[in-house]
Amino acid sequence: MSRALPPFEELEELDAEAVRSWCARSLDALGREREEIDAINVYPVADGDTGTNLYLTAEAAHQAVEAVFAASAPTPDTAETVRAMAHGALLGARGNSGTILSQLLRGMAGVLADGCDGDHLARALGEAASAARRAVAHPVEGTILTVASAAAGACAAGGGLVDVARSAHDGARTALAATSGQLDVLERAGVVDAGGRGLVTVLGALLETVTGQAPPPAAETRATPAPPEDCPAEDGPAYEVIYLLEAGDEAVELLRSRLDALGESLVVVGGDGLWNVHVHVDDAGAAVEAGVEAGRPHRIRITHFAAASAAASARGERAQRAVVAVVPGEGLAGLCAEAGATTVRTLPGEQPAGDELLDAIRRAHAREVVLLPNDTDLRQTAAAAAERARAEGIRVALIPTRAAVQGIAALAVHEPDRRFDEDVVAMTAAAGATRYAELAVAERQSFTSAGVCQAGDILGLIEGDVAVIGTDLADTARTVLDRMLSAGGELVTLVVADDTPPGLAPDLEAHVRRGYLAVDTTTYHAGTGAPPLLIGVE
Repeated sequence: MSRALPPFEELEELDAEAVRSWCARSLDALGREREEIDAINVYPVADGDTGTNLYLTAEAAHQAVEAVFAASAPTPDTAETVRAMAHGALLGARGNSGTILSQLLRGMAGVLADGCDGDHLARALGEAASAARRAVAHPVEGTILTVASAAAGACAAGGGLVDVARSAHDGARTALAATSGQLDVLERAGVVDAGGRGLVTVLGALLETVTGQAPPPAAETRATPAPPEDCPAEDGPAYEVIYLLEAGDEAVELLRSRLDALGESLVVVGGDGLWNVHVHVDDAGAAVEAGVEAGRPHRIRITHFAAASAAASARGERAQRAVVAVVPGEGLAGLCAEAGATTVRTLPGEQPAGDELLDAIRRAHAREVVLLPNDTDLRQTAAAAAERARAEGIRVALIPTRAAVQGIAALAVHEPDRRFDEDVVAMTAAAGATRYAELAVAERQSFTSAGVCQAGDILGLIEGDVAVIGTDLADTARTVLDRMLSAGGELVTLVVADDTPPGLAPDLEAHVRRGYLAVDTTTYHAGTGAPPLLIGVE
């Protein structure tokens, strides 16, 4: 005979364990509802990833809280826990709704750090809703902001913790049901707002934490949808750009103005020197350059909406196949995105972490993914990310590309209509047939395989080893090209950075035409953040 479980005692205050439980319940609930939320994602862009972005943001918050618990004995205090939750969400925020969710959590944390009873929770929800609206350049009703404001308004009078949590959840559910009538795009599609739907889930997890009972279900998320042809995609910018930024408040205010003029759906969240920047633009390079001028951007993610929309239908179905490529420079990121790849940007001296590669594989939203690390040192990190993605049911093939030019060659022969194995073989062969080189500037005196170099020398690296040491960029580049073409070749690919002298690429193209009549050349611009010159010979 089974023993009855003791009755759950409703909480009067949130402590560290309760915050931890709330994070875990939110992650579990968003995991269960991720596909449903993805399926109703039509605003601001119908790219079918709002549920996934909210899940990844909640996952980052949960991991930060778990890290605090692992480092504290016996347990951290409540203030430390809520700050970890907010900071983790800030670092891991994904997409428009995920970025707003991180600001909601940050707004709550500022109040809950002082107390976690019902009155503090009511004030925290009010501050969260206000902070989220301040973070959005042009707030729109019928979105997650509307749902957050309704939740805060419903519990503004305060009271006991359970009453406040229940009132907030009820207010959010009521507001969510009304969103389909507040935005034309939602009404045409017959759905409620996806971001608002996710916030109801998070507030439901909070209610379950303090009462021990599953919350009532959210309002119907989907009405009778109009046929797809009656719900055309909204015109808008081509790219979503997201990055973390280390910068001061004054620089961020200038950045807001510049990005607001460049695009739309601008959300800048954070503070105390660390910010998460999200914007939709046509010129992804300009959005990144604005971040460089404001401070130090990193974890840069650029998504091409046409590729993302093709990867997810209005029902949230996965595409059959996608390519994920790691690239230096926003110019190459744009080039690869136009070719249909999901990209991960690198900066000089920084490599993406395994979580960033896994996130990109998830963002590709496909059953089959070809991963191009384009860096020898990323091989193990990429392999680990691929293995984690396979555990989630995604078929991943890792092509061990060692340089960006090999990735470009592989992407050039990619055919998604081929059988997966055949496509991978063709891409691997194209990458393997491409010899690569890079020109760099020595930062200090050091010993190399070509001799001793001094700070400021031009280094010509072939297949990763220093083969030429020179003092002039153009002379060194010609020497490297001649050495590579001495073994034969049909196509030379040149990838130049923005700060490379503008005459270098035409000079090298002319050099190839004069000395190698049967060899073609093609030039790409890497933009900022890339080595001065990358060379590929096929």
